[in-house]
Amino acid sequence: MSLRSSLLRASALKPVAALSLAAILLLGPAAISSAAWAETAPAETQVSLDDQTGVAITIYNQDLALVRDQRKIPLTAGLNDLAFIDVSGQMRPETALLRVDGAKVTVREQNFNFDLLTPEKLLEKSVGRKVRVITTNYATGAETTEEATVLSVAGGVVLKIGDRIETASPGRIVFDEVPPNLRARPTLVIDADSDKAGDATAQLSYLTGGLSWAADYVASLSPDEKTLDIDGWVTLTNQSGTTYRDAKLQLVAGDVHRVQQEMMKDMTVATAMPAPAAEQAMSEQSLFEYHLYTLNRPTTIAENQTKQVALLSAASVPVEKEFRFTDLTARGYTYDIGEQERVNATVYVSFVNDDKSHLGLPLPKGTVRVYKADNDGQVQFVGEDAIDHTPKNEDVRLTLGQAFDVTARARQTKYEKISDSVYESAYEIELKNAKKEPVTVVLIEDVPGTWKILSESAKHEEVNSNRLRWEVQVPAEGSAKFSYAVRVRY
Repeated sequence: MSLRSSLLRASALKPVAALSLAAILLLGPAAISSAAWAETAPAETQVSLDDQTGVAITIYNQDLALVRDQRKIPLTAGLNDLAFIDVSGQMRPETALLRVDGAKVTVREQNFNFDLLTPEKLLEKSVGRKVRVITTNYATGAETTEEATVLSVAGGVVLKIGDRIETASPGRIVFDEVPPNLRARPTLVIDADSDKAGDATAQLSYLTGGLSWAADYVASLSPDEKTLDIDGWVTLTNQSGTTYRDAKLQLVAGDVHRVQQEMMKDMTVATAMPAPAAEQAMSEQSLFEYHLYTLNRPTTIAENQTKQVALLSAASVPVEKEFRFTDLTARGYTYDIGEQERVNATVYVSFVNDDKSHLGLPLPKGTVRVYKADNDGQVQFVGEDAIDHTPKNEDVRLTLGQAFDVTARARQTKYEKISDSVYESAYEIELKNAKKEPVTVVLIEDVPGTWKILSESAKHEEVNSNRLRWEVQVPAEGSAKFSYAVRVRY
């Protein structure tokens, strides 16, 4: 049977929608393919934030987040073209995972459309297409419309209007339609096959950039500097290109080398750790080799927003203050250094992250800023330091600055080269304290090679094989001297 006879017979049985028989005969087999696609291609179903029934976000330390977006979707039996609007503009589409409750849905294809609708993009996508240019006569107010072809937008718009080329638009450019490859919001279009029709609940999970978090701590020293009150905050920054409304927020503390398969699973399956003594705005649990913090209430993270949520609050945490000098004499073990310049002590404040200290919550890395009230009760900033991820029962040690009133000067009192590899030297360190109360000064020296203390005015402590530690009491508004001698073999 000829093609013409076949088509005539087919047209008598079932007309082909939107395509005349004459067009089929004129265009041939290509038209048949187009007609079949017109019949079978599903209309796009837009799934917007208005259809969202829940969203959960897990944010990691390294510009990485896991989004679990739950929305109601209308399904038809067979092919569905689902457009999830307002997904993250920085999503990694290769990580997208769609799960639908109550229906068997097979994803055949997905397209992430992040080319957003702007005047510049509209012109760019209209190259080679017809537009209208409307000019206004400002004297009369009359408008004139001309048809134009967009030739280029590289470095500026180039239009062909009639028999002339314009390198700048003489008026308003009017477009008949939005090009199909432009979207107003980031959109993931999923081509899926469903075994049944009806409303269903779908969860779209994916990894994305553009979401980050950091921990910040604010500490207030007591007047006697024996305790501090500390509040922990989580600073969230959303530059992902969409808003997450009433989200369940979870944060992972720990440096992830790469995304582990475990992290794509439901985070709630991890085993919870005992509740710490500090008042918590977030609960904490272990996750793989990391710690997972869950905000105990939903929160909205708006697009292009930085916000802070409470992490913890602890009062009357016992602290120790330390005045320390490090390596005042370390340069002089193999040669004569004579007398050194006077230097100021470094001030440290330390506490233990345990239940006894009213803490006991694994602390994410961040910046601790310390304040203290002056004699008039006005709060003053006294220093800040960064802490690393700190497990429970570990020490936290903050470097706050240099002590104005506690100083030291080192002097080498003996130097002798015993052989090519053996040296003996002695030192005297003068410590001064201009404060109205006595202080304990810590001296740290890193001694190279194989060493032996020959004499010392205070007993040393071996921190490790090459580090020695001494404590020296210095009276109020007074001074003290410390001396030691050492033999070093290289």
